[in-house]
Amino acid sequence: MQPPHTSPESADVTRSSTVTGFVRVRGARENNLQDVDVDVPRDAIVAFTGVSGSGKSSLAFGTIFAEAQRRFLESVAPYARRLIQQGHTPDVDEITGLPPAVALQQRRGTPSSRSSVGTVTTLSNSLRMLYSRAGTYPTDAVRLESDSFSPNTVAGACPRCHGLGTAHTATEALLVPDVTLSIRDGAIAAWPGAWQGKNLRDILTVLGYDVDTVWRDLPRAARDWILFTEEQPVVEVVPQRDRVAKPYQGRFWSARSYIMHTLADSKSQSQRERALRFVESGPCPTCGGSGLTPAALLVTVAGHSIAALNRLPLTELADLIRPTAELRGADAARPTAASGEATEVGVTLTRDLLGRIEVLLELGLGYLSLGRATPTLSPGEMQRLRIATQLRSGLFGVIYVLDEPSAGLHPADAEPLLLVLEQLKASGNSVFVVEHNMDIVRRADWVVDVGPVAGADGGRVLYSGPIAGLAEVPASVTRRFLFPADAADAAADAEVDTATDAAEAAAPADGPEPLRVPENWLGLHGVTRHNLQGLDADFPLGVLTAVTGVSGSGKSTLVSQVLADAVRHALHPGADEPGTAGSGTEDEDDDTDTDTDSSPRATVDRITGLGAVHRLVRVDQKPIGRTPRSNLATYTGLFDAVRAAFAATEDARSLGFGAGRFSFNVAGGRCETCAGEGSVSVGLLFLPGSYAPCPACHGSRYNPETLAVTYQGKTIAEVLGQSVDEAAAFLSGIPAAARSLATLREVGLGYLRLGQPATELSGGEAQRIKLATELQRARRGHTLYLLDEPTTGLHPADVRLLLTQLGRLVDAGNTVIVVEHNLDVVAAADWVIDLGPAGGDAGGRIVATGTPATVAAHPHSRTAPYLARRLAAR
Repeated sequence: MQPPHTSPESADVTRSSTVTGFVRVRGARENNLQDVDVDVPRDAIVAFTGVSGSGKSSLAFGTIFAEAQRRFLESVAPYARRLIQQGHTPDVDEITGLPPAVALQQRRGTPSSRSSVGTVTTLSNSLRMLYSRAGTYPTDAVRLESDSFSPNTVAGACPRCHGLGTAHTATEALLVPDVTLSIRDGAIAAWPGAWQGKNLRDILTVLGYDVDTVWRDLPRAARDWILFTEEQPVVEVVPQRDRVAKPYQGRFWSARSYIMHTLADSKSQSQRERALRFVESGPCPTCGGSGLTPAALLVTVAGHSIAALNRLPLTELADLIRPTAELRGADAARPTAASGEATEVGVTLTRDLLGRIEVLLELGLGYLSLGRATPTLSPGEMQRLRIATQLRSGLFGVIYVLDEPSAGLHPADAEPLLLVLEQLKASGNSVFVVEHNMDIVRRADWVVDVGPVAGADGGRVLYSGPIAGLAEVPASVTRRFLFPADAADAAADAEVDTATDAAEAAAPADGPEPLRVPENWLGLHGVTRHNLQGLDADFPLGVLTAVTGVSGSGKSTLVSQVLADAVRHALHPGADEPGTAGSGTEDEDDDTDTDTDSSPRATVDRITGLGAVHRLVRVDQKPIGRTPRSNLATYTGLFDAVRAAFAATEDARSLGFGAGRFSFNVAGGRCETCAGEGSVSVGLLFLPGSYAPCPACHGSRYNPETLAVTYQGKTIAEVLGQSVDEAAAFLSGIPAAARSLATLREVGLGYLRLGQPATELSGGEAQRIKLATELQRARRGHTLYLLDEPTTGLHPADVRLLLTQLGRLVDAGNTVIVVEHNLDVVAAADWVIDLGPAGGDAGGRIVATGTPATVAAHPHSRTAPYLARRLAAR
């Protein structure tokens, strides 16, 4: 039964009087929603709030948007429907008054250097068309089609670098660093190790080359052929290490061919990192780093090539093309054979391009360039780019469902975002935002608060109505942060029976904690990358440091890229992989986030203070696994302890079942019908393929013999189906599991199921799982923890839990550095480094450093006024 909430018929619906109706949801049961009935107004900005895991995304995205998408796709021809990525059918009785919907969710940049700001926004298409139809061509030059101005097409890609803009040159000195070794002893360091390297050596032997003479004594012709030939002969090889093995057909790759193939085609970041050690990289000399053909680079608009315009910040690009866009009537010249910039076509194309760019400027993205690769963008920047595209679409009567549009935004950048949301509403649309930023929520017309807590104890609509009415709902956790003056009364009214409430009750009521004093300092001197040019930065050790600044000021570049790589290489000179928090080794599953940014790598003149740091851990938002087989239990390692407990039962011992029997990833105990997946693919002819529970195991993943073994009355599948909160009591007798579960609860993840697939977890949840995994480890020495916007996806109540855990890491003798916009985190830090003063080329400098109070008083920091207000409210 639903708690009472505002009736739309009796409420003062919004600050404006434009509401024409409601989206009426009846009987929503998606995920943890508990038979929810709610009315949400159209033609309004509606904020969906609640603690992490409360069910707000299940309502906004999983129910409302999913049903709108399903209805739209029903109108599409069945054959065409197969080509469209479709969602699921939501578990809901009825939804009425539902218009078409567009979802704009948080996603990391596409992991490809060929994806850019221009391609994401389609501005590159407009710019290429402008050059093709209205560019100034050299005399007697052939007019080019628009594809010729794209490095991602055969017609436009530079023949040397294939459109990447970066040329890699392999030299003998790099490929063979030690000429005193023979090929058998590993002289060709660039070749792969293990079996592949031995295979290439065996092929050389068959081809008649000497693999036992030291490299420097081999004939020059032989050395050049082995290292640089483009030939790939195939020969029959009998492995020298095993004379009884069967012969096979082996293909030879020269050292250079192997390296170039790895750089071009490998999806493994670690393999590309290794390959880069054997080449000299730099801008392609043929195209100057643009990736384009010489013919395309000779065409100009406003006196500039397309490569030059792609490099300009959007603010400068807009200023450059504005004079042409503002031409009218007779001001447009007649077209000529060489130039059409001022013709009617040229003016029309330029005017359209300028209009699209100005939307991005309104969103505070003027510091970006069209050529900026998407892997270097934050999720917040990516979402604003997609919002800008929608603004120009001219759609009317649509529901836009946005996932935390303020994520990744400095408080100074949030105001332009609010104006854009208002524009979407003013254009006749509805805007539904899942949001944790209380400043954004206060500006909404209506709020739907879901809770009261996460998981099975959440999933209820506590309130749906105008913002002011939420102040009268004591059970709402959001109320305490939306109306701080009433926080004390609300806390007194609420029961303290969850991890979130307990953390709030335990929070100090007599002011902030005393600041910690730095033990040592870690210095980076002469940092150069992106907009950081010769920067010197000093990070205090033994404290919590927040790195702040407006979007594009260089925060993530400094911390997540330069600092992380510099410390990693200094601590582990021979390491190939970046250190990240993982379940086993520091580098587990690093291939999930492929960074192919082709811009020049960072340079650091000098690092000081490294002697005090013994270990580096990056706790990022990359997925904890790429398939449903990876889950919370397997990642944290607690599943090993659970399987061991099942194997130790009397039934398991009598049947001869070891711990491996209770794994769904290997043959033996798993269901072989679905190979331990729990579901099977169902082909539906002209309809898209779907998944259904496995008919043999009914989704349990195990065979009947395995499920016959129980631990304290529950099967292994039933244990995986428990939430962390439920399992904490059930598995309290297994110390290793209990320790993992306790830390997961401490970071606010008690609502997650042990067997919840990694693919269902948000970036924020993945980051907190990594943090919990790190907290449960017993470590020696001083560890440097780097976190990039750890509050993404967190309700203010969950931010308090996060701060408590970060404080634990620091109090244990470690250093924590966070890139953060959340003012609660910044105010709670011991030290603040503020970058700016603006984004792009106008940023990249340290504006202020010191305690939060010191930075809050700085006259030139854009963070200062917001931080000052936050400190005053503490």
